Amino acid sequence: MSTTRRIAGTGLATASGVAVAMQSRINGELGVRLADGIAAAVVSFGVGLLVLLVLVPATPGGRRGLAALRAALRGGSLRPWQCLGGVCGAFLVATQGLTIGTLGVAVFTVAVVAGQTGSSLLVDRAGIGPTGRQPVTPNRLVGAVLTVLAVLLAVGDRLGDPGALALALLPLAAGVGIAWQQAVNGRVRGAAGSAMTATLVNFTVGTVALLATFAVEVAVRGRPTGSFPAEPWLYVGGPIGIVFIALAAAIVRFTGVLLLGLATIAGQVVGAVLLDVLLPTAASHPTPTTLLGAGLTLVAVLVAALGPPSRPVIRAAPPPSP
Repeated sequence: MSTTRRIAGTGLATASGVAVAMQSRINGELGVRLADGIAAAVVSFGVGLLVLLVLVPATPGGRRGLAALRAALRGGSLRPWQCLGGVCGAFLVATQGLTIGTLGVAVFTVAVVAGQTGSSLLVDRAGIGPTGRQPVTPNRLVGAVLTVLAVLLAVGDRLGDPGALALALLPLAAGVGIAWQQAVNGRVRGAAGSAMTATLVNFTVGTVALLATFAVEVAVRGRPTGSFPAEPWLYVGGPIGIVFIALAAAIVRFTGVLLLGLATIAGQVVGAVLLDVLLPTAASHPTPTTLLGAGLTLVAVLVAALGPPSRPVIRAAPPPSP
């Protein structure tokens, strides 16, 4: 992959990470208003799915992508399990609604980062993404370690709270799933030739998973006690997710899963810090070390992005039989 495309993709991923921080705050607030994080996730994914159900079939590229996707599934070049990335996205959005009201955006982000960074290295090394198997180069490893250290520095003052640490296990698990989601969504995009078609698949699968979870929750606990808020901005989490998923599916083939994840993390941390500073909540505790940690995440991404391009790992063919 060319350095120019890799750096451009990194910039776009960083910008999309800022949008994810905004989505986290929106879905977290919606979860508080509805008194149910799962219900908030259903609303977020459902709104996004409705937008895509109108947008994708209405565009020539979207229709071609759907036809190519069907052909890839029938021909076996794309496996059904590679279309299940939306389950991980649904779990991430559900954890936003369940935990951000208590943890704050910054602590939520550090938990996601911890899971996503290590998982991205493994996903790249296993070759699950569209770029094939990627080696763990020194720059990529240093960038990953710096990212984790930077985010720990940014929210270190909250990590002494045992309650926060226990609740943070949910976004930690969600972070592990994000790397796999980005990899398989990239595969779907490659098969369909359309990032929007891949995004539609992601939202369809995620919405079905969330509706099933919500049905079980209602059967066990009853309906949510909250009410739908009147503010329109609380319903734009789904459209923000469309932009994020579509960008990730489009650029992962230029960046690889790890660099995509690191750049997204940098954007999330910077966005989370800005939100906690400019629009603080009861769970927000921004400090000078928080700002320093946010800046260090950007350095970590530059270290990983400016290193030599990763070359796919190619296994040598076995020698011919005598």
